[in-house]
Amino acid sequence: MMNFSRKFLDVTNPLKKQFLVALIAVVGCCSGIFSGIVCAQSASLPQGKANIVEGTVRSSAGKLLKGASVLLEEKERSNSLETKTKADGSFVFSGVSPGVYTLRAKISGWCEGVSHPLVLSAGDKKRVELVLESLTADHPGGSGTPFTSGSAAGAMEFEDKPNFTVAGVTDWNNTGMHGSDANVRTSEALAKETLALKNGGLVEKSTGDTKAGAPSLKSGESQERLLAAREQARTMLAKADTANGHRLMGELNERLGDPLEAVREYERAALMDPSEQNHFEWGTELLLHRADGPAVEVFTKGSHAHPDSARMLAGLGAALYAEGKREEAAGRLCEASDLKPADPAPYVFLGKMEKAATGVLVCVEQKLARFAQEQPGNALANYYYGVTLWKRDRGSQNNAAGLQQAEALLEKAVNIDPNLGEAYLQLGILHSERGDFEQAIRDYRKAIEVNPQLGEAHYRLGSAYKRIGEESKAE
Repeated sequence: MMNFSRKFLDVTNPLKKQFLVALIAVVGCCSGIFSGIVCAQSASLPQGKANIVEGTVRSSAGKLLKGASVLLEEKERSNSLETKTKADGSFVFSGVSPGVYTLRAKISGWCEGVSHPLVLSAGDKKRVELVLESLTADHPGGSGTPFTSGSAAGAMEFEDKPNFTVAGVTDWNNTGMHGSDANVRTSEALAKETLALKNGGLVEKSTGDTKAGAPSLKSGESQERLLAAREQARTMLAKADTANGHRLMGELNERLGDPLEAVREYERAALMDPSEQNHFEWGTELLLHRADGPAVEVFTKGSHAHPDSARMLAGLGAALYAEGKREEAAGRLCEASDLKPADPAPYVFLGKMEKAATGVLVCVEQKLARFAQEQPGNALANYYYGVTLWKRDRGSQNNAAGLQQAEALLEKAVNIDPNLGEAYLQLGILHSERGDFEQAIRDYRKAIEVNPQLGEAHYRLGSAYKRIGEESKAE
């Protein structure tokens, strides 16, 4: 590692902000992003193993687009390949060397599409379906005239609620429309937990668990200090181009509010040194900014290269969950818990997923049972297993024993950690379902006392007051 001064290293501690914003490319006036790629031999890219990138270009209505220009650009190089799609809208690139590429596709009368980064390793074969939006007068920002490359700078931008298409699939998760609000909130929580794993801890921790801990963040760091640190890092990189230097630049760019450059620096670090740390930090940065597909790809490659990394599997699970692949996500987290049974992190991920799921996820109940059995002094272990049993047995008159066990686990959780507001909330729900509204009200009030931000507790408290005829207290 480079010899940075102590003052410089002070500003390279864990990330200060967790920007949960969409990572998108906006070209011209288009509001969408599309994965595109090209295949004409107008320029020469370095050839490696027979990597192949192929796919089709079609309209959002499903029409295959003939004659669309497709461009394959290697990141950090000026080389590119360009071709046009065939009559069936298809294109193909073969013999492309390993690296990171950006894809573009355009045709007169349609918005130009720019892809998320494509990571090619030796022997890879990628297939990408490109979906382009028509540029018409009623399109936001459209003038009814065909788009031309000179009409915009083609700059990358970041927005909180984009509506974009990657590889032909609209990413509804980024617009808050993928699944329920609970799933969206859970996805964001999992991204935060993944970031915490980067620094060796958990965001959500139990007072009964001394191993878990959220990263300590400095609150007094100035923009000037961070900028100075970044300039010093650039100077050091100019003298010695190292993976550690690029990883450091990635962290500084993230903290300075430049996630796109952060992703690029983490890419460089991982390509120079495909270590477990570099793969994990690259994938985490993509996940934080809701580039779910690329995050899945990076975490998948990382887990193959580092099969003993439980946190890599946890990150992969979080990314798969963000893509809407709930069962597959749970499977990866169950594998992570088997790799390190004493580590609470995979169980916390599983607990969050299970809580948001409409039904019991495969393998999750067994793993959360082990969590509670092997870590009986961990409040979260008791809480999440209690929630799982409640979900399994609620509404069934033949499973009173399971509900009693769930209640006992939740009571144990709040005894271990009196500040675990969600456990009080769950107790209130359980008592309300039994018709014991007086006890439910006490539970909800306690949940609000220890965690005033629990909106569901406020709502359920008002509903419980109405059920006992005290509407005035429900306001």
